[in-house]
Amino acid sequence: MKYIPRLKVKYQTEIVPNLMKEFGFKSIMQVPRIEKICINQGLGDGIADKKIIDNALSELTAITGQKAVSTKSKKDISNFKLRRGMPIGARVTLRGEKMYDFLDRLISIALPRVRDFRGVNDKGFDGRGNYTLGVTEQIIFPEIDIDKISKLNGMDITFVTSTKNDKEASALLKEFGIPFKNNN
Repeated sequence: MKYIPRLKVKYQTEIVPNLMKEFGFKSIMQVPRIEKICINQGLGDGIADKKIIDNALSELTAITGQKAVSTKSKKDISNFKLRRGMPIGARVTLRGEKMYDFLDRLISIALPRVRDFRGVNDKGFDGRGNYTLGVTEQIIFPEIDIDKISKLNGMDITFVTSTKNDKEASALLKEFGIPFKNNN
């Protein structure tokens, strides 16, 4: 039997009918879906120490289950001792089953491990149906060994949806179980 992620099954069986009823969609294809999840880490300290970038790449690979790539600078900035083409961050784009697996781990394991967690901010929508969530520490993920990290790094997690408005995207992410602060 082929493995199907838990949230993918939930999307097909529960979320699609709920959103069709809520927004009055006539076809299943009108229902918004998460197309990809982009995880990005900006590491300004990586200019001085290349190990920081290497550690971030291995941590991001462990967290997502997909190989992370380094982001390179696009121009020279002499005040920051930055040259064009130097690695300054790490990123991963998840699609398909890995995306659903990461989302499941984020909602059920990682977010509850945040100190003083009261829900994620609902002001991260960009007006086009995408939502960005900032995480301040990578140690909330169980894949990271706290004893082996040298520096705490934050990351931005962007959910790219197929809808073009924030209301539908918000409803979709709430159905998946992302705990927003102001549940209106």
